[in-house]
Amino acid sequence: MVKIKRVYEPPGSDDGFRILVDRLWPRGLSKEKARVDLWLKEVAPSDKLRKWYSHDPLKWSPFKSEYFKELDHHQEEIRLIREKMRQGNMTLLFSSREERLNNAVALKEYLEAGRKGGKE
Repeated sequence: MVKIKRVYEPPGSDDGFRILVDRLWPRGLSKEKARVDLWLKEVAPSDKLRKWYSHDPLKWSPFKSEYFKELDHHQEEIRLIREKMRQGNMTLLFSSREERLNNAVALKEYLEAGRKGGKE
């Protein structure tokens, strides 16, 4: 099972393997408190895409389309995430205050759709 959670929320017993999917480390959060098992900044949107999107709900669909294209170029990291998915519960962590339309939500959709290079 893949969960999505804001990294500032306390870790839960059902989180499983916790992967931070942001390019920057969350402000004001220690590594001990975050309890991140893996930080995969390579799967975060590029700075250019992230700044363009700026969590504008009207840009969500084109953001996802461009982000998925970026993810297609990071198949080694995608395979690693898929391996963790097969091993049990996994939580994708993000720091944005926007909880519905963020890169972790889009990444989960990408993974569940079995996009390029990652079909089983």
